[in-house]
Amino acid sequence: MKVAVAGCCHGALDKMYETLELLQRRHNVRPDLLLCCGDFQAVRNEADLRCMAVPAKYRHMQTFYRYYSGEKKAPVLTVFIGGNHEASNHLQELPYGGWVAPNIYYLGYAGVVRFRGVRIGGISGIFKSHDYRKGHFECPPYNQQTIRSAYHVRNIEVFKLKQLKRPMDIFMSHDWPRSIYHYGNKKQLLKMKSFFRQEVESNTLGNPAASELLQHLKPTYWFSAHLHVKFAAFMQHETSSKEELPKATKFLALDKCLPHRDFLQIIDVEHDPNAGDSLEYDAEWIAVLKATNSLVNVTQCSWNMPEKNGLHAKWDYSATDEAIKEVLEELNHNLTIPSNFTLTAACYDPSKPQKNMQPVHTINPQTTEFCAQFGLTDINDRIQQAKEEGSGRGEYEEEEEEEMDSTGSAEEPSEYNTDNSGLSSINPDEIMLDEEGGDEDLSTCSVDPSPDHPPEFSTSFSDIRIMPDSMAVSSDDAMDSNNEDLEKSAGSKQGEEKSSTERPLKRVGGDENGNSGVKKIKRRNQAIYAAEEEDKTD
Repeated sequence: MKVAVAGCCHGALDKMYETLELLQRRHNVRPDLLLCCGDFQAVRNEADLRCMAVPAKYRHMQTFYRYYSGEKKAPVLTVFIGGNHEASNHLQELPYGGWVAPNIYYLGYAGVVRFRGVRIGGISGIFKSHDYRKGHFECPPYNQQTIRSAYHVRNIEVFKLKQLKRPMDIFMSHDWPRSIYHYGNKKQLLKMKSFFRQEVESNTLGNPAASELLQHLKPTYWFSAHLHVKFAAFMQHETSSKEELPKATKFLALDKCLPHRDFLQIIDVEHDPNAGDSLEYDAEWIAVLKATNSLVNVTQCSWNMPEKNGLHAKWDYSATDEAIKEVLEELNHNLTIPSNFTLTAACYDPSKPQKNMQPVHTINPQTTEFCAQFGLTDINDRIQQAKEEGSGRGEYEEEEEEEMDSTGSAEEPSEYNTDNSGLSSINPDEIMLDEEGGDEDLSTCSVDPSPDHPPEFSTSFSDIRIMPDSMAVSSDDAMDSNNEDLEKSAGSKQGEEKSSTERPLKRVGGDENGNSGVKKIKRRNQAIYAAEEEDKTD
């Protein structure tokens, strides 16, 4: 079957689907499935815009609301993951995934589904070490910190995915797996994005947790977005035994969705010709969700996942054949995901704008039904309960005030090795957010998987590199960017050198008043919206 893959669509659904229709008219290519690798922006109304971590001047309604209201319907089944520019309050209603509109399915914080026998998995958000070991505790209305931490990857989602044993066909992450740039045409990448050089050479660009998942899952395809550049790589994995067949992953990062840009990729994927056209649950994934349900945490407390280290009575939560069989029996061997989309918020009306609409905490009936069917905890509902209990004791308001004044970034230890030598380069193609650091945690990897003089690779997946058995990676925020002119810095070699020598280390301790010493900064990302505005004027 033909699968279309898109990068960050930033709410421009009309543009994305129009491009698919254009492909069909010009080249007689009609995809059976569309995958989107984050920054989908399922914004239903003005309140959702308030829950999106972008400056107010960049909060545009775009076109998703037309699909939410039923005015339009996606012409092709669309499956997406969350990125770092989402209506977090909307996606938070569906922690285990669900329909955000007819024919448009969100995979949840992490998820696995099947379509025509093809197994598709994904993990939403981006990696930030200081939130990685926390529970999902955020809820609307968000404050200055939680509006960002809501989309940060958590260790429990990675842990769940690492329990999977059966082969994965396609996997999606928003940010790139760390080190993947060593397995493609690195020279061409740095020619297109010269400001990545420092992070690539120090092996600090990307998501170390995604790198672990890549080693564990070994999917046939891995798709990412986030960095707004197209890049291909080919990774051949090491085998654990002589009897194991060699596995390889074709990696592709997609550019952002803009007119006149090559932001879509069409691939042919082997499928089961006898399978139906409905999106289906994955029985092993459901079994893993059931097995790990007791690990659900909705607090800000940092915690580690169970390990075989003598501290945990149980550390293996993988699904047994019996558990998978039990799931199939519960579903009467009918894995079809029900078409139970439900409106849970008022839809934007261009003729009656409501600029002062405030977000509210909503429980989605899709999640209620899913959790009741499989005996799972509704994370969003549990957060609401914790909030109400905390408010009753007068604790929640105090926690919120504390959140507003602290970045909470340097005090939390990471389960990865910490190294403060990494420096942040500037990506002018990312949306710039006030008062937050770069989108990736930047620190030096203690093991570089590439040789001293690695060969360059083509984007045609024709070259092979061997994935190392283990790769010790660090993950703590290391440096803050302190640059008042991002465009000049990115466009000037002198500016890059200056930023690499003058940026101060993030302070771990507080000042004499107990306040955090971390300098608040501006973040990547502005050019995409500037480019969209230019497109509108052209």
